[in-house]
Amino acid sequence: MRFLAWVGSILMVAVLSTGAAVTLQVRSDGGNALIAARAPLAVVNAGPLKLDSSVYQHLVPTQPPPPPPPTQSAPSIAIGSTQHALINQDRAAAGLGQLTWSDCLYSVAASNAARLSRQGWVQPYHTNGPSVDLGCGLGHQAGENVGYWSAGINDPTLNGMFMNSPEHHANIVGPYRYVGTAWVVASNGYAYIAVEFS
Repeated sequence: MRFLAWVGSILMVAVLSTGAAVTLQVRSDGGNALIAARAPLAVVNAGPLKLDSSVYQHLVPTQPPPPPPPTQSAPSIAIGSTQHALINQDRAAAGLGQLTWSDCLYSVAASNAARLSRQGWVQPYHTNGPSVDLGCGLGHQAGENVGYWSAGINDPTLNGMFMNSPEHHANIVGPYRYVGTAWVVASNGYAYIAVEFS
């Protein structure tokens, strides 16, 4: 029996001395490389087999590093109408940031422009626009510009009229972040615009 243990030890030493330990190392570029190294063995005569643990290594799987968190870019500005684009040009000329399009404010603008197209240009021009604008939940301030043009939709002309009116100009360059605009053309060809700010 001792003879079989002795033969087994010699056979094991022969196999291990010709084998190689493989280690996995992470490269600085994030890839993986396999490196093989021959592990030296120490054989003790007439005693149990001893391995020098400082020179053999184990294959250890490692997880790749997590990807870096995505950087947040500035929100893109969607130009929802020509009036929206003109308002943002006016604000840029005044050194102010652009207003982001709001579908909620657009709905309020469309409703108010439709009301104006039905009633015509008679008082009250402004009814509930700013209070409904606040219901969009976009801020704590709201404003509204309304107007009409008898020859149909004309964004440059109405924008010029708004910029030449102190009250309307104040809304265009006001402390708002969002805008929605809508035109509605009445049966007589008059076009009514509502511009909602928040």
